[in-house]
Amino acid sequence: MVYEKLYIAYLIYFNRDRDYFECHEVLEELWLAREREPLYKGLLQVAVGLYHFRNGNVRGGKLLLTRSAVKLMEYPSVSLGINLAKLAQEAQEYAERLEIYNEKPFAYYDLDIEIVDAELAAAVRSASPGIKPNIPQRRGPERPSVSKS
Repeated sequence: MVYEKLYIAYLIYFNRDRDYFECHEVLEELWLAREREPLYKGLLQVAVGLYHFRNGNVRGGKLLLTRSAVKLMEYPSVSLGINLAKLAQEAQEYAERLEIYNEKPFAYYDLDIEIVDAELAAAVRSASPGIKPNIPQRRGPERPSVSKS
């Protein structure tokens, strides 16, 4: 199977960099190009849910992780070369923990997307050196700089 470059970039930003804002940026472009494919939306929502919780937005994290889990569970357990069932289950468990966060707070933690297709794993390894990490990571959309002449 040939995987989209934007999808490969998403996986690199997710697993290598933990840059969930950039995950959203690259996968949203693919999601829109693929006529808002719900599977991509579910993957977007995992990244955005983690982004929200990492930045202190418990409610936003819970909502997005819950929505992503529901959406991802509609697909075969292995989809797009990843263990989708594992990701959906972990997103659901995270959302459940966030549901009772006020009573039982816990430290933020990352999730990993398990790549099960050897071809996809090779594509990710090959593309990784060409995708530079954002240091520091962006905290939100940035306006283009305007030069004052």
